[in-house]
Amino acid sequence: MTTRHRVSAATAVAGLVIAGAHILGATTAYADDIKPSVPPGTEPSAAAPVAIDSNAPGLKIPQGGTLAPVKVLDIAEVVEDLGGEQRRQETNQTVMMALQAEVLFPEDSAVFNAQAAARIQAIAQEINQQKATRVRVFGFTDDQGTYEHGKELSKQRADAVQAELAKTVTSPGVIFDVRGYSEDYPIADNGTEEGRKKNRRVEVTFPRSEK
Repeated sequence: MTTRHRVSAATAVAGLVIAGAHILGATTAYADDIKPSVPPGTEPSAAAPVAIDSNAPGLKIPQGGTLAPVKVLDIAEVVEDLGGEQRRQETNQTVMMALQAEVLFPEDSAVFNAQAAARIQAIAQEINQQKATRVRVFGFTDDQGTYEHGKELSKQRADAVQAELAKTVTSPGVIFDVRGYSEDYPIADNGTEEGRKKNRRVEVTFPRSEK
């Protein structure tokens, strides 16, 4: 059983600087220690369709008024299972799959549990269907414990998911961006255990194929 929500979010510009590569079979994984200026995944997926002239005679702007900066609105469809263990978010150009850490790993561990491989392989199959050649794997924790420990753990978990994806993803030369963000970019309130559980997650994001 799933719950469905449609949300509209204003996109923001982010720069991701990629550095430090190592080869894993037919795939390449990248990671770095530079945080983006906004939460990852909120980069604009489309440009403004037309330029707007603030002096155009057809515009009815009150005297003294000005136009706000142009923003591109992405319509995202979010599907989350009832327990919140898995969340899928789609825009016109990307698919993001988020898995709560508890469904993949024991507490404070980056070693998979028995059910993890099947969940990750299902995501890998969709990456193959979309013919994606660039995949982002980002790990996150809650705000319990030290920031540095969370950063190390979230990166180790992201690395583990990437390694499992690489076993099934067949796109030649696929590039993985692999990062750990510790407690940065929470999606829920860290003041409750329910919120912390949602924040402990690994997100896998890849482009949708053009149809």
